[in-house]
Amino acid sequence: MSTRSRSALAQVAMFARNFVQHPKMVGSVIPSSHFLVRRMLRAVPWSQARVLVEYGPGTGVFTTEILRRMRPDATLVAIELNPDFVAFLGRTIRDPRLRLVAGSAAEVSAILAELHLGPADCIISALPYTTMPPAMRQAIFQATHRVLRPRGAFLVLQFSPVLRAELARVFPRIHLAFEPLNLPPAFIYRCVREARLPH
Repeated sequence: MSTRSRSALAQVAMFARNFVQHPKMVGSVIPSSHFLVRRMLRAVPWSQARVLVEYGPGTGVFTTEILRRMRPDATLVAIELNPDFVAFLGRTIRDPRLRLVAGSAAEVSAILAELHLGPADCIISALPYTTMPPAMRQAIFQATHRVLRPRGAFLVLQFSPVLRAELARVFPRIHLAFEPLNLPPAFIYRCVREARLPH
């Protein structure tokens, strides 16, 4: 078996084990398909983006593709709450542009400040928001709006379209896409930051 195949199997095994142990922290039993990754990342302005943030990188399916597409002088801040995933990413990804942070997405403002980084051009999220308490979801959405630069994008992967109304309280401009070639099929929200935080 090739090194790449062993790495893919390790990702699937890690994902499945954590889904069983922490179903509310992991949104799916298997990692996202390359079709979903490609469709979701299509919305990122790669030539301009200098600061990118990823919420819930998991085993790094999106992380590795973000790093592959990023500018040489860009920075990716990956925020992960699950210690197993933090350890896995720390072992498997070696890229000086990656800043791996063990913490909550709700702390994104403090995390960027501590890293001496400016506003984010794009934030990519695969967090399972529908399993969170509503107050936590809103805290993350509002913190995200505050750290995005004007016209910056918040890309959200979910397996249901029910989140739209709640996202719209903070991000009035939302585009919804659907990717059927994933297990399960997925919805992608592209939320664009307005100049001010809605009340």
